[in-house]
Amino acid sequence: MQTKNNIIVSAEHLAQGKGASLSEIEYSIIIASHSMQSWVVRCMISAGGPDKMTYLDALVLHNVYHRERSKRLADICFTYNISDTHTVSYSLRKLSKFGLINPEKRGKETYYGISFEGKNVCNKYAEIRQQCLVEALEGTIDTNINMHESARLLRTLSGLYDQAGRAASSL
Repeated sequence: MQTKNNIIVSAEHLAQGKGASLSEIEYSIIIASHSMQSWVVRCMISAGGPDKMTYLDALVLHNVYHRERSKRLADICFTYNISDTHTVSYSLRKLSKFGLINPEKRGKETYYGISFEGKNVCNKYAEIRQQCLVEALEGTIDTNINMHESARLLRTLSGLYDQAGRAASSL
């Protein structure tokens, strides 16, 4: 939906006054988020991941593979700013059942490491991502400057939304 100011928003009543440009960003984040989730699942399945793989499963798998260091549930939740630990715990159980990660008990903690099959799926995902996404992106925008600035803006907005969420819950 387009407003009088030629900005595209999902809800005109949220695009009034000083909040108009923020509404445009929010709408873009919503659309981009859904597109990215769909892409990640499709790419993961194309890379040999199970058909039952979800977006969160894929994120968790990549996080477990990151730097090839075993991770705890708390580490993964912290990285992605996920407060519902049971959703990540469920993904970890699924990934273990699929044979993509290996749980290891260390005292009272469980650490999750990537399996050989998990590495293969993640590496194939990276190849498909390069071919289908990264190469398509080249030449469309200045990938070094604009992407870096956009990422910084999104991280800043993430912090502001977290703070606003805490403030709203105390009203």
